[in-house]
Amino acid sequence: MPHPSWNESYASGQLPWDTGQPERLLVEFVTSGAVAPGAALEVGAGTGTNAIWMAERGFDVVGVDVSPLAVERAQAKMKGRALRCRFATWDFLGAPPPDRPFQFVFDRGCFHVFDEPGERQRFAAHVAEVLAPGGLWLSLIGSTEGLPRESGPPRRSACEVAIAVEPALEIVELRSAEFLDNNAAAWFCLSRQRIVPAQPSTRHD
Repeated sequence: MPHPSWNESYASGQLPWDTGQPERLLVEFVTSGAVAPGAALEVGAGTGTNAIWMAERGFDVVGVDVSPLAVERAQAKMKGRALRCRFATWDFLGAPPPDRPFQFVFDRGCFHVFDEPGERQRFAAHVAEVLAPGGLWLSLIGSTEGLPRESGPPRRSACEVAIAVEPALEIVELRSAEFLDNNAAAWFCLSRQRIVPAQPSTRHD
């Protein structure tokens, strides 16, 4: 289920994940030409910084977040701006949004907040439902690498990521990265809509 205090966090201003700057790894990925402007979905869009940045570069963006207060703040940023970007309060784990398909799905630290393996698998399955053929999902995920820490993003192992994602999507790239705002180790996980189902693992008899 969604974290019960997201709206409370936005009300209190306790927002360590909201830097007010577009995510560096997203910026590098988009400006490299790895994904062309098109229909895009940001899950866990917060106050809209990344979604608006994408819209400024030609994407037609839908940003969803479980926190109504975050969505209100994102919508306020859009007033008077002629961008193809809209925001909605939505529980993505409960159901994928009706606006589809998308060529690109992005989440910065949303997939990793779910503790149960079945929840992460459902998240990935919902991404697969909304992706267009050949569409890409970029997820930035807290990693089990790095020094011990008492705060920061949840940690997920590469194995946990693959178990959740691989049944629904093809993993194109999984590499070490970093959340620069708190120097926490991260996974850069890029996945693609499958053309054929994943094939069973084999063994030599």
